[in-house]
Amino acid sequence: QVQLVESGGGLVQAGDSLRLSCAASGRTVSDYKMAWFRQTPGKEREFVAAVSWSGIMTTYGESVKGRFTISRDNAKNTVYLQMNSLKPEDTAVYYCAAQPRGLPSTYDYWGQGTQVTVSS
Repeated sequence: QVQLVESGGGLVQAGDSLRLSCAASGRTVSDYKMAWFRQTPGKEREFVAAVSWSGIMTTYGESVKGRFTISRDNAKNTVYLQMNSLKPEDTAVYYCAAQPRGLPSTYDYWGQGTQVTVSS
């Protein structure tokens, strides 16, 4: 089991930047592939970014590619999402998720979410 707690969300204006953090406890984050998802009311959860166990391989959703950067600091058991050039459509609750090594390849653990609101 791993517990995930997101932080760093807030209210910003279009064009601003935010850095979200996901702090893990119970297990070291090096045991997991980590990802960020986001969700707005009435819509399905959207994939934002993922980072491999090593931190070398990253994947981004098309809507955030070139603007967001995911990274991890395994020594601190923390994953980050640096969000630049924020747009109003980035407004959502952002969730951290963890995928254990091995099979099945599913995200089994989720944080409570942190709200990001981007005004125009």
